[in-house]
Amino acid sequence: MTDLVKEISSTTYPGRGIIIGKSADGKKAVIGYFIMGRSENSRNRVFVSEGKDLKTQAFDPAKLVDPSLVIYAPVRTLENAAIVTNGDQTDTVKDFILEGKTFEEALRTRTFEPDPPNFTPRISGIVELADGDFSYKLSILKSNEGREQSALRFFYEYPQPTAGEGHFIHTYKCDGNPIPSFEGEPTLINIDGDIDKFTNDVWNALNEDNKVSLYTRFIDITTGEYTDRIVNKNK
Repeated sequence: MTDLVKEISSTTYPGRGIIIGKSADGKKAVIGYFIMGRSENSRNRVFVSEGKDLKTQAFDPAKLVDPSLVIYAPVRTLENAAIVTNGDQTDTVKDFILEGKTFEEALRTRTFEPDPPNFTPRISGIVELADGDFSYKLSILKSNEGREQSALRFFYEYPQPTAGEGHFIHTYKCDGNPIPSFEGEPTLINIDGDIDKFTNDVWNALNEDNKVSLYTRFIDITTGEYTDRIVNKNK
């Protein structure tokens, strides 16, 4: 197992990241999602609650250049599930689930972001509550060694989460130009403490210059009730 704080702080630019796992007390499903930015357009954002969901919003609308890849709903909440992604594929997954289809079927209709030369991966996760517990899945859609016409799709299932453990996936391996995509399986990480400790640990581990916003959610696996936290650098 890798220490979550050390893993996040090991690079100045992991990009956007998803963390899903089970709380140390075994009672909560844990979700974390953060965004970072190098350009003015990427940094000009905040997270805002929208009912049970989460959306990105321009901090200064006058400075918004291209909303296509920066304004979206990272989190959608369904009756017994929560979807978290780094783009508008959140709604693709939601629509497929509501039609009785699967997380995997939804993402097989999508590919990486059209932002050459980086071709930023699309990362996605879903938490599904059932029978007093939960399972989760993660996915990454990325280009095949930077080739625009060749996509790779990876899916990871975690049907029996372990207390105090989770998995972390992010868009970029490290900073660079072009920025190299994440490689390998989602990283097994520890999850400690309550939602406030978890939120503070993740936020403080992110690079100060590049971090933009963080969202966390702890879901009671027996009742489905949840608690959210939002941290925005822009205030």
